[in-house]
Amino acid sequence: MKIGIVGAGIGGLTSALLLERQGHAVTIYEKNAELGGRIAFETNGEFTIDQGPTIVLLPELLVEILEEAGVERNQLELIPCDPLYDIFYDNGFKMTKWRDPKKQAEEIEKLFPGEGKHFTNYLTDMKQIYEFGYDAFLSKTFHRLRDFLTVKNVKFVAKSKSYRTVSTFMKRYFDHDYLKQAYALQSLYIGGAPHRVPALYGLISYSEHAFGIWYLKGGYASLIPLLERICTERGIQIKKQLEVEEITVSEQTVNGIKTKEGVDSYDSVIFNGEVPFLDQLLKQKRNHFKKKNYKPSSGCLLAYVGVNKRFENREAHQFFLPEDFDQHMKDVFDTKTFSKEPSCYVFNPVALDSKAAPPGKSVLYFLIPTPSNTQLDFEQEKEAIIDKQLTRVEKLGFEGLTENIEWLKIRTPQDALASGLYMGGSFGVAPDLNQSGGFRPQIVHPKIKGLYMVGASVHPGGGIPIVMQGARLLSQHITEWSDQHVKPSLPDSMQEYDERRVI
Repeated sequence: MKIGIVGAGIGGLTSALLLERQGHAVTIYEKNAELGGRIAFETNGEFTIDQGPTIVLLPELLVEILEEAGVERNQLELIPCDPLYDIFYDNGFKMTKWRDPKKQAEEIEKLFPGEGKHFTNYLTDMKQIYEFGYDAFLSKTFHRLRDFLTVKNVKFVAKSKSYRTVSTFMKRYFDHDYLKQAYALQSLYIGGAPHRVPALYGLISYSEHAFGIWYLKGGYASLIPLLERICTERGIQIKKQLEVEEITVSEQTVNGIKTKEGVDSYDSVIFNGEVPFLDQLLKQKRNHFKKKNYKPSSGCLLAYVGVNKRFENREAHQFFLPEDFDQHMKDVFDTKTFSKEPSCYVFNPVALDSKAAPPGKSVLYFLIPTPSNTQLDFEQEKEAIIDKQLTRVEKLGFEGLTENIEWLKIRTPQDALASGLYMGGSFGVAPDLNQSGGFRPQIVHPKIKGLYMVGASVHPGGGIPIVMQGARLLSQHITEWSDQHVKPSLPDSMQEYDERRVI
């Protein structure tokens, strides 16, 4: 089949490689000069750091899918993070997260006497939820809702209480608020609120202990030029700086992609972007989604900082949490206001990779969860918010930070919106209960044959390996469908199609 892909994010690139390997002819359209979508570098002179994702979770899933796509394992260098990360509070309290469950239980027992066994119980239960969730949800598509709401699935979710929110679920295991927060904050990885996200997403915190946290040497964004090179070597055509104007449809069946250069015909089209924006490329309203007030994920205030000092004595990842973490989450997700005391994540890659910054220097990444509400005056507030976090982080371990800053760039949800992220959210549509599993946009368009979707807003959800898993599910579905429905090859252009039709 001839397949056109709109968007060259990780979902589009992975889909292209998988489908080409299955014998399909693939062309990718990307409106920007660079590929990768959310996965990109922020660069200033001698400083370079990931612009978006930094934490590599589920490494075996990532590598397994890449190998299926024809990318050899030895082309990636993954470095384990151990300890996983540190958690700091302003009162000086510090907790270290370790991959090894035994070591983690000892750490918890030392800091929270009597809670070590609670952690062990938590991990035992989460292992069952992870194994069930991977098989029942991550490995399946749900373009028919009945495939999601099976008796088996409903019974397990009810028995395990995994329909409850992450925050409520943690109360079953831990007594101290700091521990509850330590195992709930991972919902922020996918832009969700612990008091809204279903406990099934607790598999993220479980995965940290089961599979570890890793760092891709050179940065996560170094994956993109590798995939681009392999696409080119295998004959996948990539059309950069070419914006798609329309996905053409005839009789509820997709048949092409329209750009300023004309219309190219395809048997199938994959949309790799924010699903709420897909309707803009479908000119007939009858082809639009029924739903359509998707809730966006949280936004982020990001700061990229080049420092004339080496911070090799700090971990690669650390979280700085406010005393009232719950109020911070309510500010971000409920009232959608700036938090007086927000949380802050700091990425310090020189702790793992000495070449991540020039000799004697460091490059840091600050992430502060914010509402995706682009009506807030980020331009007015951003510098004060970042300055406060720089000072805070300096006091809690990054000594000499503020006086040695050589470069500072801030990115807001307004910048995210301008780059094509839905309502300024950084992680697609929010992973709330009514936007998860079978209730999330699926890989198959509900109205148009041959139109598919992949990305953070599509099942199974956000996070690089999970989006790649969505691409794998999509490629499997398309190939199975094409094997059952052999279609005649389409002409190379709609003009040729019109000529055939006249004849």
